[in-house]
Amino acid sequence: MRFYNVTDGDLPKPIRANFILSVETDELFITAGLQDRVVQVYEGLIYMDFSKQLMDENGYGEYIPMDMSNVPPFWLAYLGDPSDSGRIHSNIRQRWLNGDPVVVQAIKSFAELTDQARVALECKDWPRLADLMDQNFELRRSVYTDEGLGPGNLKMVQLARDYGSAVKLPGSGGAVVGLCLDRDKLVELRNAFQEAGCVFCEIAPYDPLSAGAHIQG
Repeated sequence: MRFYNVTDGDLPKPIRANFILSVETDELFITAGLQDRVVQVYEGLIYMDFSKQLMDENGYGEYIPMDMSNVPPFWLAYLGDPSDSGRIHSNIRQRWLNGDPVVVQAIKSFAELTDQARVALECKDWPRLADLMDQNFELRRSVYTDEGLGPGNLKMVQLARDYGSAVKLPGSGGAVVGLCLDRDKLVELRNAFQEAGCVFCEIAPYDPLSAGAHIQG
């Protein structure tokens, strides 16, 4: 934005996220959602509320940066051949647009899990957060089905659980994110994923506030 001399005042962050999404969906015809665009704009750990009332009144949700100090050891693993986002999302998105009660209820449940995760993060209750991550995956599994998730994703989830780690899908497929509170198990988990042909890394979260970052529009 600095290159084009565009400031936050010219294109506020909530509007900027909407604009980026519109380019992806309307110009590039990519199946995408607003969450990733919000993270790209705000950076760091963001709580997002997409309540219908907020979206109808403002055209965007409520986006709240959260404290990232002393976060637990999250990890990420992914397949060499990740899934296609559009293919995985397409059916569920259409079912939601059609008002499918199963999908609508699942979305409400995802939102409730997010609210609970926010509290766990604020209280630094990591065992509770780990449990919520597992609940998130099981809810997603109930909607997408094992066939929809694919054998690669399910294999990674089961591998993580074999070593006592919480685990969920961070996106559309091809990767899993986990929380292992036992450091010894984390070493074993890394070795197991690498032996299975996956890429494994511990996450070093980027905090724009603690890093002293100044995002000028």
